[in-house]
Amino acid sequence: MRLITFTRPERRNAMDLAMYRAYYDALADAEASAEVRAVVVTGAGRTFCAGADPALLDALREPETQRELVDGLGYPPHFPLTLKTPIIAAVNGSAAGLGLVHALHADVRFLADHAVLCTAFSRLGLIAETGSAWLLSHLVGAANALDMLLSARKVGAAEAVRMGLAQHVAPAGEVVGMAVDYARQLATACSPTSMAVMKRQVWASLRQTAAEAAEESVALMLESFHRPDFAEAVRAVRERRAPSFAPLRPPDWTTDAKG
Repeated sequence: MRLITFTRPERRNAMDLAMYRAYYDALADAEASAEVRAVVVTGAGRTFCAGADPALLDALREPETQRELVDGLGYPPHFPLTLKTPIIAAVNGSAAGLGLVHALHADVRFLADHAVLCTAFSRLGLIAETGSAWLLSHLVGAANALDMLLSARKVGAAEAVRMGLAQHVAPAGEVVGMAVDYARQLATACSPTSMAVMKRQVWASLRQTAAEAAEESVALMLESFHRPDFAEAVRAVRERRAPSFAPLRPPDWTTDAKG
């Protein structure tokens, strides 16, 4: 398990381009490590991420900075969604704009009970960036997505759970620990290959019919019967011990992620 922390508490963890690239570099490094089977992302202090740094927003009026944002990141903007390793967001405080997008890119979200989420884009004269309209509409439905995007209103933790935007709420001082414990369970008890395939199944299902998804699942299940992880799980049950699953093959970033 690896913990990645946004660490600019004096700026409420607001992101400049260097921090944006550093975050994706950290995710790529975690994905490439055979020792890392789950990632937890959180923020230093009382804020998860306040979005883009105001200085970056000001600079984005210039064409050169616009080009750097589009072409200089080094990864596709939806990079976290391409990873096989589960990402758990421990949203320890407010998450707005780009900060909310980073939380949406996670597979599971833990929210501090005082956390506030906000899209912010409409109040900045911007649009739903980095695929967030697609993410929100699939996570909470078109009506809830439009409500959040059009109004840019603040959504508290309890409402976020009710609409399906988050899965767990915890006291502020416990949210990171709970997310880490959850990630450790994934890392120690669950097959990395199984989790990677199921992540792919979930996202692929958004463009499949029920029949297509069921047919694909049959083929994938037959494949899984022949994998070492299934044999190891059966032995572990028989021997009444925890399973020892093999790591995933590290990715080749020259072809899999960058560019």
